[in-house]
Amino acid sequence: MTDALTAEPAPREPLLSASAVYDNTSDGGAIASARAFTADFLAAAPSVRREPVADERVELAQLVVSELVTNAVRHTVGPCRLLLELRQDTLEILVFDRAAAAPVPRGHDPHRIGQHGVEIVVAVCESLSVEPDPEGKRVRARLSLLPEHAEAATPAGRRPRSTAPSAPAGEGC
Repeated sequence: MTDALTAEPAPREPLLSASAVYDNTSDGGAIASARAFTADFLAAAPSVRREPVADERVELAQLVVSELVTNAVRHTVGPCRLLLELRQDTLEILVFDRAAAAPVPRGHDPHRIGQHGVEIVVAVCESLSVEPDPEGKRVRARLSLLPEHAEAATPAGRRPRSTAPSAPAGEGC
């Protein structure tokens, strides 16, 4: 008989982390501030990571942050906290708020205006989870920073940037 001991690897400490607190009285300023905070945070990535984060990944991180912070600010009472944790190939985006209820994705409705945030986050992130917290909940989204994921998540109708020179005015289609 052989005894085997297995264990889950301990989660690695992030290379870089930062947090900010936003309240729901800032009338939209919280979302803009959270987006700017995210861009600034990812701009610091080359100091702890092999290379800078691609612009497309920064834009997707800002989109995810704005959707999660919007939900927390608009649909809960009290402040929310945004925590960003940079790992080598992923960005963990955590939003803490005081409501216990989890955000729920809605079914497809082409006539509905708004309320698509959870579906957007699910579409661009590798994972999304909601975890209970003693004072409410924690919503955790994991976004890949790898270049091969950037092509797959480029919004429809938008071309990736090219390094080829553009045609002079008046030429081309």
